[in-house]
Amino acid sequence: MGLVRTEAARDGVAVVTMDDEARYNALSTTMVTDLKQAFAALRDARDVRAVVLTGAGRGFCAGANMTGGDELPPSARDRGPVGLVQMAQEHLAELMLSIREARQPVVAAVHGAAVGGGLALTLVSDLRVASDDAFFASHFIKVGLSSCDVGTSYLLPRIVGSTLAAELMLTGRRFHAEEALRIGLLNRPTTRAELLDTAVNLAALIAENNEFGVYMTKLGLWANVDAPSLRHAMELENRTQVLGTFTGNMREAQAAFVEKRDPNWSPM
Repeated sequence: MGLVRTEAARDGVAVVTMDDEARYNALSTTMVTDLKQAFAALRDARDVRAVVLTGAGRGFCAGANMTGGDELPPSARDRGPVGLVQMAQEHLAELMLSIREARQPVVAAVHGAAVGGGLALTLVSDLRVASDDAFFASHFIKVGLSSCDVGTSYLLPRIVGSTLAAELMLTGRRFHAEEALRIGLLNRPTTRAELLDTAVNLAALIAENNEFGVYMTKLGLWANVDAPSLRHAMELENRTQVLGTFTGNMREAQAAFVEKRDPNWSPM
């Protein structure tokens, strides 16, 4: 695809790279379309067990395309002013949902800027790795809009807590990788040179596990973030574990432990 490359990094791990260096991987209509298509293609790829999302060039993603000249998504054409903006907004929101609802866990590998929509891409990913030159900002408020955009008002408070999220969203200030790690936004800090390897290694740890377990853990984890009670969460967990026994993988894990070997997982 034009602005997005998808490549196999190692068994079970694919790397999706935003590649519009001239515009700092801004979320132009074309970039959003290409990313949606990339994640749609990966959704049913059984040989891909985890995905790394990263950006080429100077940084991860500068958010909205501020240079202008963007082509409208097809759904926004021939509409009035409200419908045009609504459809353009939905086009971007659908990208965030396609990442969050990917069957595979997604690891964001961030260097340089991840601001505005770039921050949202990191938040909507399941895990996050950043190099020491990375910085983040809820820049929506800096361009005359609200910081409540494309999932940020939902995800950021759940990751760092409501008090810190309120500060970051209301000020729109930059915060760097060191602070991001301290407030719980990052899984791994690393250097620019080791960024992709660090992210791929983390994704590979996921890909080593059984297909059912990874798939249902991602579904159950994010479903239970919104569970109204512990009992609701445990009812979902109970049914997931019962289903899991029918894969035969628990028996295989027990045999592998006794025989001191790696398990040979059955597919889901």
